[in-house]
Amino acid sequence: MNTASKLGRPERSGGRLSWRRATLVDQRFETPTARTLVLDVPGWPGHLAGQHIDVRLTAADGYTAQRSYSLASATGVEITVQRVEDGEVSPYLTDVFDISQLIEVRGPIGGWFVWRPGDPAPVTLVAGGSGVVPLMAMIRSRAENGIRTPFRLIYSARTPEDVMYADELRRRARDDGGLDVQYIYTRVRGSRIGVADVNTHAWPKDFEPSVYVCGPTGFVETVADIMVALGHDARGIRTERYG
Repeated sequence: MNTASKLGRPERSGGRLSWRRATLVDQRFETPTARTLVLDVPGWPGHLAGQHIDVRLTAADGYTAQRSYSLASATGVEITVQRVEDGEVSPYLTDVFDISQLIEVRGPIGGWFVWRPGDPAPVTLVAGGSGVVPLMAMIRSRAENGIRTPFRLIYSARTPEDVMYADELRRRARDDGGLDVQYIYTRVRGSRIGVADVNTHAWPKDFEPSVYVCGPTGFVETVADIMVALGHDARGIRTERYG
């Protein structure tokens, strides 16, 4: 089996996903409460933009906790973790987890919410908060593969300070031909994403775009309903939600 056919397929043991040891090799803060973790995972099989991994922490007394995180990179294993103040896992990953320390991961997981560079359809990406993470992997995959498929990202965040990957998105919107980025600052304007936003900034239905929507459950349901109301085929709308 060649490398391309294996990409995105996790190794399994006895029919189950295998846990792998992962070492933190780099990190950066995207916002005051969101941290990107760059992990070295020996034997990683590769992944597709939009897939995710499970992360498992084990305490000294043997207690374990695990959460799922979208992959942020097109190639290496990177996740961006948004701290949840009363969370069990995210405060450790954003504030305590340090270079050279180990965690366990398994994956990649998911085959529906993925974008493949060979797909020629224009793409509309709609992100709510940290829902931008898997969509950023798609934007990075597009660039790394030298693809010029037209992309439009609509990014809903509370304020400009809450935007993840702000500098990179600014640079890519300037330099990556065919990528358009639009922001909606809900706290600044006092309202959430609406029909006018989607109608103005998303690809029209006549272009038959691939649509990816990721964010909190209410956000995703709202955007998906708007897309359908605007005439988009529901079968072309792929959603991922959290919370």
